[in-house]
Amino acid sequence: MALTKDGQLFVWGDNTHGQLGLEKEQPSSLTAQPVKSLCGIPLAQISAGGDHSFVLSLSGVVFGWGKNSAGQLGLGDTTDRRIPTVVNSLNRKKTVSISCGGEHTATLSKGGTVFTFGSGGFGQLGHNSFKDEHHPRVVAELWGSKVSQVTCGRRNTLVSVESSKLIYSFGCGMQWKLGNGEMIKQSMPFPVDLSNECEHEYTFEKLIAGENHSFSLFFKELESKPESSDQGVLTLNDRMIDRWVSGSDKWPTIKMEINTVFSSAASLNGSFLKTSCDEHYQTSVEHCGLDFDLVKTSFAKLLENKGLISEVVKVVQQKLLPDLNPNPAGVEALRLYLLLPELIRGLQKQRPELTEALASKILQLNLDAHKVLVTYWSKLPNDWLKGLVKLFQKECAELIDQISRGETEHDFTRRLQNFLQVLQMLYKVCCTTHDDITNSDFIIHEINDLLDTLQATMADLCGKIFSFCFTEDFHDVVKLKDYYFGIIDILVKFPFAADTVSKQRMFSCLQAECLGRLPDREMLMLNGNVLRVNRDSLLTDTLKYLKQNTHSFLNLLEVVFIGENGIDWRGLSAEFFSLLSKSLLKWEKKVLEVHENSLVWFNPDRTQCNKDFYYIGVICGMALYNHHCINIDFPLALFKKLLQLSPTLNDLEELSPVEARSLKSLLEEDEDVVDILFLDFTVKGQELIPNGGQIPVTKVNRQKYVDLYVDFVFNKSVKNQFKHFSRGFSEGCPLDIWSMFHPEELQELLHGSPKYEWLELHQSASYERCSASDELIKNFWTVFFEFSEENKKKFLMFLYGTDRAPVGGFSKRPLKIHQSDGPDPDHRLPEAQTCFDRLILPKYSSINTLRKKLVHAIHFCEVFGRE
Repeated sequence: MALTKDGQLFVWGDNTHGQLGLEKEQPSSLTAQPVKSLCGIPLAQISAGGDHSFVLSLSGVVFGWGKNSAGQLGLGDTTDRRIPTVVNSLNRKKTVSISCGGEHTATLSKGGTVFTFGSGGFGQLGHNSFKDEHHPRVVAELWGSKVSQVTCGRRNTLVSVESSKLIYSFGCGMQWKLGNGEMIKQSMPFPVDLSNECEHEYTFEKLIAGENHSFSLFFKELESKPESSDQGVLTLNDRMIDRWVSGSDKWPTIKMEINTVFSSAASLNGSFLKTSCDEHYQTSVEHCGLDFDLVKTSFAKLLENKGLISEVVKVVQQKLLPDLNPNPAGVEALRLYLLLPELIRGLQKQRPELTEALASKILQLNLDAHKVLVTYWSKLPNDWLKGLVKLFQKECAELIDQISRGETEHDFTRRLQNFLQVLQMLYKVCCTTHDDITNSDFIIHEINDLLDTLQATMADLCGKIFSFCFTEDFHDVVKLKDYYFGIIDILVKFPFAADTVSKQRMFSCLQAECLGRLPDREMLMLNGNVLRVNRDSLLTDTLKYLKQNTHSFLNLLEVVFIGENGIDWRGLSAEFFSLLSKSLLKWEKKVLEVHENSLVWFNPDRTQCNKDFYYIGVICGMALYNHHCINIDFPLALFKKLLQLSPTLNDLEELSPVEARSLKSLLEEDEDVVDILFLDFTVKGQELIPNGGQIPVTKVNRQKYVDLYVDFVFNKSVKNQFKHFSRGFSEGCPLDIWSMFHPEELQELLHGSPKYEWLELHQSASYERCSASDELIKNFWTVFFEFSEENKKKFLMFLYGTDRAPVGGFSKRPLKIHQSDGPDPDHRLPEAQTCFDRLILPKYSSINTLRKKLVHAIHFCEVFGRE
C-alpha cells in the first residue's frame, strides 16, 4: 500500500480476501491500482496486516477491509469485506493511529486510550484473556497511561508511554519478541526491559513490531529529531495561501502545490478543519467538521490574486470536478461540496460553467450521500446558506434572462433543470431549518421577462395565422413558441421559483396553449361552456347544469342571466360566482358549516352527501380555472390538503381558536394539571385510537393526543367529504398545474387578496375624457374615501362583479373612470362596464349629487343591464 500527497491510496499484491479494497473482484494485482472507493477521503495513515487493511482519515474515521475471520475488522462479525467499510464503533473516539497485526488490530485515541480487536489466541489483545473480540475494546490495564504509540506484530502488540519512557508488550513471546526475557503467551501488558541509558538519557521516538522481532528508536535529549515523513495527504491552509500570495516561493513550486491540492478531492476535504477543541473528530452525518470562518478568509485572499485564482479555476474545472466520486465511502468526502460554492461565488467569467458542473455532481450523488449533504446544509450558518441559495438562484436568473432574449441553445434546458433541482433541495432545507431565508430569496423575477417574450411570440404567431402568412419564418416562430413552452413546463415543476403573479401568467399561458388560443380573456372566452341561470333559482340551475354537463370543463365558462342583456366578457361570471357562494352558504342541506370567525368547513355530520361535496368542489375548481374568486372563506388547511400537505395545530387555531388554545395550554401544563383534566383519547364521542376511551391523556402522551386531535378535525372526521370535494375540484380545474401554487397562493387566488389597499386603487386609476385634476374626479375620490369599509366593498361589487380584491393588488386590475357628457347628468346614475373594469360617471353638478347617486348605485346593483 502507498499513500500519495494528493490523497490517493494505491495497492498491489494478493487479493484473496479482498485486502486490496478494489471494486472489481480480482485474485491479485501485479501493478499498483488506486482504491477508487476512498477517493475524496483525506487520509492520514495506512496500515496493512496479514490479509486485512486499514486507513485512518484526518478526522479520525477508520476504514477496514479484507480478511475478517477473527473479527479483526472490528465490525461485529467475521465476514470478509472486499471494499473499505467504516468501523462505526470507533467514530468520535479521536483515533490518531492504527496498526494491523496478523489477525488482530490496535488503535490509539488522542487521549492515549488503546483499543484492540480480532484474534486473541496468544493474548495479543491485552484483555487478560485469549478470546477473540469482534468489536474494538479498551485495553483496561493501560487506562490512564496516556499511550503515545501502538504497533502490532504478527501475534503480539507493543505500546509506548512517552511520559514515563516505558514500553509495554503483550501477546506471543516466541523468539523473545516481547522483550521481557521469556517465551510465553502474555495476555496483559507488561513493561519491556530497557537499559538504563534508554530510560534516562534518551527520548523515545519510534516503535516497530515485526513478525519475530521488535525495535524502538530513541534520540539523545539534546539531539534534534528528523521531521516525520508520515504526514498523510497534503492539505490547504491559511499559511500555504499566504506563501502563495506573498510570492516567497517560485511560481513552479506554487503551481505544483495548487495542482496537488485543487486536483485532489481528498486534499480539499482534509483542509480547513475545525481543530479547536478537537471538533473535527466529531465529524459525522450531523457535523461536517469545517471551520467556515477560516474558509471564507482564506478564499478571499485567493480571489484577490488574479494569477492564483486563474490557476486554481483551471485545475478545479479540468481535474477536480470531472473526477468526483458519486459514491463516496464516507461523509468526509462531502466537505468539498460546502467549500467549492464559496470559491465559485467570488468568480465572474467562469462562475456559470463551474456552478453547472457542481450542480451536476451534486445531483449524481447516491441517496445516502445526498441525505448527508442536505443535513450539512441544514446546519450551515445563515449567511453561508444564503450565499449558496444566491449562487444557484443567480445562475437560474441569468439563464432565463438569456432565454427570454432569444438565445435558445439546447443545453440551456438541461442546465436550467440542474440548477432548479439543486435550488429545490436548498428550498426544502430552508423551509424546515432556516426561517431567516424566506420564499422571496428563491424568486426568479426574470420569469416575467420570459412570459413577456412568450406572449409576444404567440401574438406574432397569431398574426401570421390570421394573415395566412405560412412562410419558413412561420415555422421558426412555431419552434420558438414550443421552446418557450418547454421552459414553462420545467418552471411549473418548481413552484418556489416564481411569485404569485408569474404563476398566474404561466397558468394562463398553459391554459391558452391547451385551448390553442392567445392568453387574453377575450380570446379564451370563444366557444366556452355556456351556463344559463335565473337569479332567483341560481343554485338549482347551476346544479342542474353540472349534472347534465358530462364533458370536460376545459373551455371557459360563459354565464347568461336569463332575461338580461349582459354579455359575459368577465363581469357576469364574476358576479355569478359571488352570488353562487352566498347560495351555497345558505343551502338548506347544510353541507358547509360557518364557524364563529366566518371561516367555512365541511359539515362532518353530512356523510351521505357525496354528490353535494363533489359539486362544491367542481364549482370551486371552475372558479379557479376561470380566474374568479369565490366568497366561501375556507381555511388554509383546505388548500394544504389539496396540495397533499398536512394541517397543523396552527391551522386549527385559524379555524377554531378556542379549541386550539385549549390544546396549546394542554401541552404547556404541569403534569399534575394534566392528570386532573380527565381527558382520554376521544373527541366528540369518537375514538382517536382503538380503545381510546380507556386511555387517559398524560404528560407523556399529550403531544400524541394533540396530533391525533388535529388529524381528526381536518382528516378523519371529514375524510369522505374531502375525498369527493377534491375529485370535483380537479375536474372543475382540469389543468393540474394549479398544484404549482403554494397553499397561501391558492387560497388567495380563490378568495382574493386579503389586503384592501384603497390608496392603490386611487393611484392606479386611469381616466377617459377627463383627468385627475378635474373637479368631478376630485369629488369622486372624496366621496369614495368617506365610505365605510362595507360600502367600499360594495363599490367593488358594483364595479367588478366581486367584492374581493384582485391578487397582486388593485394595480393588477386598475379602475378606468370615463366621464359621460350626456344630457341631464344629475338625473342619471353611475354605470359600470364590469367586463372592462370601467366606471361611467356623469358630470354631476355637485359633490352631494355625486354622493347620493353613487350610494344608490352600489346598493342596488343586483341586475346587470350593462355591457
